[in-house]
Amino acid sequence: MISADFSAILPEVVLVLYAMAALLGAVYTGKDEMTGPLTWATVAVFVGIAAWIGLSGDGDRMAFGGMFTDDAFSRFAKVTVLLSAAAVLAMSQDYMARRGLARFEFPLLVAFAVAGMMVMVSAGDLMSLYMGLELQSLSLYVVASLRRDSAKSTEAGLKYFVLGALSSGLLLYGASLTYGFTGTTLFAGIVETIQDGHVSIGLLFGLVFLITGLAFKISSVPFHMWTPDVYEGSPTPVTAFFATAPKVAAMALFARVVHDAFGAAVQDWSQVLAVLAVLSMFLGAVAGIGQRNIKRLMAYSSIAHMGFALIGLAAGTQVGVQAMLIYMVIYVTMNIGTFAFILSMERDGAPVTDIDALNLYSKQAPVKALAVLVLMFSLAGVPPMLGFFAKYGVLLAAVNADMVWLAVAGVIASVIGAFYYIRIVYYMYFGTETDALDTRMVPAQWLLLMATAIIMVAGVVNLLGIEGAAALAAETLVR
Repeated sequence: MISADFSAILPEVVLVLYAMAALLGAVYTGKDEMTGPLTWATVAVFVGIAAWIGLSGDGDRMAFGGMFTDDAFSRFAKVTVLLSAAAVLAMSQDYMARRGLARFEFPLLVAFAVAGMMVMVSAGDLMSLYMGLELQSLSLYVVASLRRDSAKSTEAGLKYFVLGALSSGLLLYGASLTYGFTGTTLFAGIVETIQDGHVSIGLLFGLVFLITGLAFKISSVPFHMWTPDVYEGSPTPVTAFFATAPKVAAMALFARVVHDAFGAAVQDWSQVLAVLAVLSMFLGAVAGIGQRNIKRLMAYSSIAHMGFALIGLAAGTQVGVQAMLIYMVIYVTMNIGTFAFILSMERDGAPVTDIDALNLYSKQAPVKALAVLVLMFSLAGVPPMLGFFAKYGVLLAAVNADMVWLAVAGVIASVIGAFYYIRIVYYMYFGTETDALDTRMVPAQWLLLMATAIIMVAGVVNLLGIEGAAALAAETLVR
């Protein structure tokens, strides 16, 4: 390893060294007594590394013979992943402590998972892709079953592990086929073997298996079956984490693979992604209608939103990638605010997840109810909330790519899915009288709820200022 290679991967090295040092420190001190300080230290490290990466300047660097890529696209994704993980940890600390889940392993497992995500989005080779993916996945399997005395949490971890292992196997099989028919695992080498957009049958099978494995990671239909049970069974802070940072990393990796490795065969994967997008949007929209548990509802919401993000990717254009990146940032912001509220849903100190508990919540806490209204409208894509412009961007990218049918499908699915978001608002303002929820909310949760709601309204002025950064990232990826 030369100094140039090391400098390219230095943020990941710093994060892993911090996690290992903190692990040793926690083991040889008070262990769980260190959870609070360790969580806030991890939040600070995430924010610090995000600032470091975001301010590191322009330019593209390849390391380890092309296996690792440091470019504007990877930096954009890494900053999003780090900040979303920091937000989730910050708003989860009080919840974990009061539920007896304050174990020092949690923030460290999140740190290792984030390190895996950072490797994923910089992968320039099928082997580095798999190493990053598995570092993320192995950490997530453990945190899903963090509540050891809960049958649902154990079931969630087991389901996630079994189905995640299946998806990893499919992805590995696709990687082996790709290597067999191209003679290389480097993305740059794979794309050179595709002549005039023609893909051999064997390589096409490899591409299909790679897409299948990645579709599992973003919970795209028909590879979504793990999502509702894992979201419901996992501790709520873990669910919040699943719904944010890993989704960004998986979508960025998806974009990296199809454009860097198979960018010369857009027609071969574009239609596949379009079908996955349609299936995800409609299943997420329709299946979410019958959900009474808000965590399961957010699982189907996540499936539907991944479908919308896939529309941008299916367009196969630079504008489509830019729209997908903007969509993911807005999606993560909305979910952070929503889960900050879900974490505060309690009655007599016990967590509540039934949406019926929100009846006439506006009378108990009008300010928080208004913030939730803004977030629900944004998730539904109601103008002038920022969520509307996120959906408009990916639909416009589809229209510009002559995929009008896909944009029409997206509009229909959005209208259907709006029902269960607006139903929550209806319950809060026009529901029937019920036992009141506790109004207690810790400062971190309150600040994130209010900040995200304000962003959903004020962000329409310049899209949070991320449009330029997303354009540069997309330009770097799609040449």
